[in-house]
Amino acid sequence: MKKLFAILLTFMLGFTLVACGNNNNKAPDSTGENNINNQQITNTDQPNEEQISVKDPLELLNTVWSSYTDDEKFSVTGGDTSEENMTMDGPGKYSIKDAAAIDSTLGFPSASIDKIDNVASLVHMMNANTFTCGAFHVKNADDISTLISSLKDNIQKRQWICGIPEKLVIATVDECIVAFFGEEKLVDTFKTKLSVVYPSVETICEEPIA
Repeated sequence: MKKLFAILLTFMLGFTLVACGNNNNKAPDSTGENNINNQQITNTDQPNEEQISVKDPLELLNTVWSSYTDDEKFSVTGGDTSEENMTMDGPGKYSIKDAAAIDSTLGFPSASIDKIDNVASLVHMMNANTFTCGAFHVKNADDISTLISSLKDNIQKRQWICGIPEKLVIATVDECIVAFFGEEKLVDTFKTKLSVVYPSVETICEEPIA
């Protein structure tokens, strides 16, 4: 009888230990929720990449161009004609020292060159009128509206050679002005890519070239 009682007692003790073990396994759930909540709070402290101001025109154009598929890309060149800046098959930096070249190539009025401090370009290799894009970093954000107005007028009043571009778009991405003109299809594609890569973009001007 005592032997049977001992067996039953052992069984009950074992069952109790198992039950306690199951309760202990459930206990961390609330801790896990706290950890998740703490992690979520911590994550909100991380900086939002979209809030970082865009200041480098070359980086901007490289980011947009890299979002093109191979089928969407076309023959391009970038930068000025110097050995240091000239780039094949992609955007390039444009020297701020040559205001006349920036005006004639990208359409930015030379009289306002002192308002910007960094320039990059992306141009169709065979014909600039097919597609030309200039990105300009503005020193003072208060000058952006005035510069866009003079930039638009300067491009629209041009005397075109080797065909007339179909469309002009001028947009802003934070501290940068991006102006591009050419065949409507190429211009629309670039505009779409720009807006996808930089959600903060604002289209200020979108019109046909007379």
